[in-house]
Amino acid sequence: MKLEAMLRMIAGGFVMASVLAGMYVDVRFLWVTLFVGANLFQSAFTNWCPMIAFLKKAGVRS
Repeated sequence: MKLEAMLRMIAGGFVMASVLAGMYVDVRFLWVTLFVGANLFQSAFTNWCPMIAFLKKAGVRS
Protein backbone atom coordinates (compact mmCIF):
# COMPACT_ATOMS: atom_id res chain seq x y z
CA MET A 1 0.00 0.00 0.00
CA LYS A 2 1.29 3.44 -0.86
CA LEU A 3 1.87 6.28 1.59
CA GLU A 4 -1.13 8.45 0.70
CA ALA A 5 -3.57 5.54 0.80
CA MET A 6 -2.19 4.37 4.13
CA LEU A 7 -2.46 7.89 5.57
CA ARG A 8 -6.11 8.14 4.53
CA MET A 9 -6.83 4.69 5.97
CA ILE A 10 -5.22 5.55 9.32
CA ALA A 11 -6.94 8.95 9.58
CA GLY A 12 -10.31 7.44 8.68
CA GLY A 13 -9.80 4.65 11.21
CA PHE A 14 -8.97 7.14 13.96
CA VAL A 15 -12.01 9.25 13.12
CA MET A 16 -14.40 6.29 13.03
CA ALA A 17 -13.00 4.76 16.22
CA SER A 18 -13.09 8.03 18.14
CA VAL A 19 -16.64 8.85 17.06
CA LEU A 20 -17.83 5.40 18.10
CA ALA A 21 -15.95 5.69 21.41
CA GLY A 22 -17.47 9.14 21.89
CA MET A 23 -20.95 7.74 21.34
CA TYR A 24 -20.66 4.60 23.45
CA VAL A 25 -17.88 5.18 25.98
CA ASP A 26 -17.27 8.83 26.81
CA VAL A 27 -17.99 12.01 24.89
CA ARG A 28 -14.43 13.23 25.53
CA PHE A 29 -13.17 10.79 22.88
CA LEU A 30 -14.50 13.28 20.34
CA TRP A 31 -11.43 15.41 21.13
CA VAL A 32 -9.42 12.79 19.24
CA THR A 33 -11.63 13.41 16.21
CA LEU A 34 -11.02 17.15 16.51
CA PHE A 35 -7.25 16.60 16.78
CA VAL A 36 -7.14 14.39 13.67
CA GLY A 37 -9.23 16.89 11.70
CA ALA A 38 -7.08 19.82 12.83
CA ASN A 39 -3.93 17.93 11.88
CA LEU A 40 -5.30 17.15 8.41
CA PHE A 41 -6.32 20.80 8.02
CA GLN A 42 -2.91 22.18 8.99
CA SER A 43 -1.09 19.68 6.79
CA ALA A 44 -2.91 21.11 3.77
CA PHE A 45 -1.20 24.47 4.42
CA THR A 46 2.17 23.41 5.83
CA ASN A 47 2.65 20.27 3.70
CA TRP A 48 3.87 18.47 6.83
CA CYS A 49 2.10 15.65 8.63
CA PRO A 50 3.52 13.79 11.64
CA MET A 51 1.95 10.51 10.50
CA ILE A 52 3.65 10.74 7.10
CA ALA A 53 7.00 11.29 8.83
CA PHE A 54 6.33 8.24 11.01
CA LEU A 55 5.26 6.08 8.06
CA LYS A 56 8.34 7.07 6.04
CA LYS A 57 10.57 6.08 8.95
CA ALA A 58 8.68 2.80 9.16
CA GLY A 59 9.63 2.12 5.53
CA VAL A 60 6.34 2.73 3.72
CA ARG A 61 7.01 3.61 0.11
CA SER A 62 5.75 6.74 -1.55
